[in-house]
Amino acid sequence: MKERLNFYLFGYKSRVTSLVLVTAALGFFLAQCSVGGQWTAEMYGRFFVMLLGTLMSCSGASILNQVIERETDARMGRTKNRPIAAGVIPPAEALAFGILLVLAGVTMLAVLVNLLTAFLALLTAFLYVVVYTPLKKITWLNTIIGAIPGALPPLGGWAAVTDSLPLLAWVLFFIVFLWQHPHFYAIAWMYREDYAKAGLKMLPVVEPSGESTFRQIILFTVALIVVSLLPVYLGVSGEIYLVGAVVSGAFYLLSGVKLAQAKSIAAARGVLRTSIWYLPVVLALIALDLR
Repeated sequence: MKERLNFYLFGYKSRVTSLVLVTAALGFFLAQCSVGGQWTAEMYGRFFVMLLGTLMSCSGASILNQVIERETDARMGRTKNRPIAAGVIPPAEALAFGILLVLAGVTMLAVLVNLLTAFLALLTAFLYVVVYTPLKKITWLNTIIGAIPGALPPLGGWAAVTDSLPLLAWVLFFIVFLWQHPHFYAIAWMYREDYAKAGLKMLPVVEPSGESTFRQIILFTVALIVVSLLPVYLGVSGEIYLVGAVVSGAFYLLSGVKLAQAKSIAAARGVLRTSIWYLPVVLALIALDLR
């Protein structure tokens, strides 16, 4: 019963769901600060509804993803114990609940927040389930496409406050978009044998040498460092953020260079560990040093 409840609340991907909620919350917070808004009871209520609607649509999309991928999940060691793949939850039941959860979350956002936030939540679910999921069996470019829905939540959080998407909101989008590539390429390198068994066209499967994977990690990290400096250029962040972003980016890049040299699972875990602390640090610095 507990496993079933956890699955239907979080789509059994609590880390992904947590990241979505954190980035959406940050988008909301930065938007509120940018307009000099007061944290009234109404704004706290809007914040809660935004998070709840985002949670519902995100969890629903995750459930639908696992319905589609139940056979491939069953072939991989890291995913074979997911409830649908393991046969704990019938696919038809999960399909119905996943659709209901997405629609309920989007409807809640449309009625209680605004249409732009609801559209972004629906777009996120659509791209993740209908575009990214099937692409994993077709092309290694699925990682790049999949990073788009992964980067939309901060836009949803921002839109919940202003019903618009100014330049700073898009900077947040691109920071999260670029950050995902080293993170997920490191995971793909660690589990490349699993992905190969499941028939998924991840880059390390398509090119087993890893040269393209490591090149992508380094290039996207360099691009991330450049984009992360835009808040300073736009005059919305100061010296504290500048130093923090440069130092954090340097550590992220160094972990990628070490992976390119060592080509080991241990080095890939190093990239993964660095990515896990990099994003919250940089996003928190933006919030703390916002002008």
